[in-house]
Amino acid sequence: MEMKLGIIAEPDVESVQWAAGKGLHYLEYCYNVGANIDALEARIPALKKAYAECGVQLGALGRWGEDKIGPDGALLEEGVNNTKRLIDIAAALGAPVFNTGVNYVEGLTFLDNLNAAVKFLRLAVEHGRQKGVRVAVYNCDWNNWIRKPDIWRIVLEAVPELGIKYDPSHCINVHHGDYLAEIHAFGERIFHFHIKGTLNIAGDHVDDPPAGLDAVNWNAVLGLLYAKGYDGMLSIEPHSHTWKGDMGEWGIDYTIQFISKMLYKG
Repeated sequence: MEMKLGIIAEPDVESVQWAAGKGLHYLEYCYNVGANIDALEARIPALKKAYAECGVQLGALGRWGEDKIGPDGALLEEGVNNTKRLIDIAAALGAPVFNTGVNYVEGLTFLDNLNAAVKFLRLAVEHGRQKGVRVAVYNCDWNNWIRKPDIWRIVLEAVPELGIKYDPSHCINVHHGDYLAEIHAFGERIFHFHIKGTLNIAGDHVDDPPAGLDAVNWNAVLGLLYAKGYDGMLSIEPHSHTWKGDMGEWGIDYTIQFISKMLYKG
């Protein structure tokens, strides 16, 4: 059982070469709301060539922030079509996971929102199954409400093939939960994992420094992931307003070394 360390990067040849230069062999693309899907589709041949030349693989593709449910509770054609197209691109690029979210419509009841979310997620999971791509719902609150244990218990039962894209920082900063308890309870359903540091003092969010220079108990996190049999990607997410430029590059290198020491090489 080997977890795969990689990093979020731009979907271009230069990023493939940059990651390979850091000794990383896995990438993630967060192709978020508003990003032109035609442009990404056009890059597929060049990206596949760069992967082959650099010994790099795409570990996940995702889209954050896009509406899937309309004001009346119906699925939005654009959101559904974009999801399907991006799953197709994930398959073409060899990514095993596609990450998505579901917006909450304030004018609808909880039950109406739940039924709409399950309908969309079943559709996405089925399309992914046909393409050989697993679908995960991210635990970020960016236009997404399927992100906490009480909701996961309902939705994951209703959509058995759905997984979770997990990031401890969202548990800590958004709903002030227990990230180790969440990993313990839902670890078998985690399909993709973000390595993003975060630091809070006396209830105030200070920064998202590189993992290893923050307050997350990464040793316990990795220990739990091993216990749950996780063998997917650990995706480094640089997210700090402090760690930029040369300092940011040093921080990425630090996190690579820090996490690598906890990775079993069988």
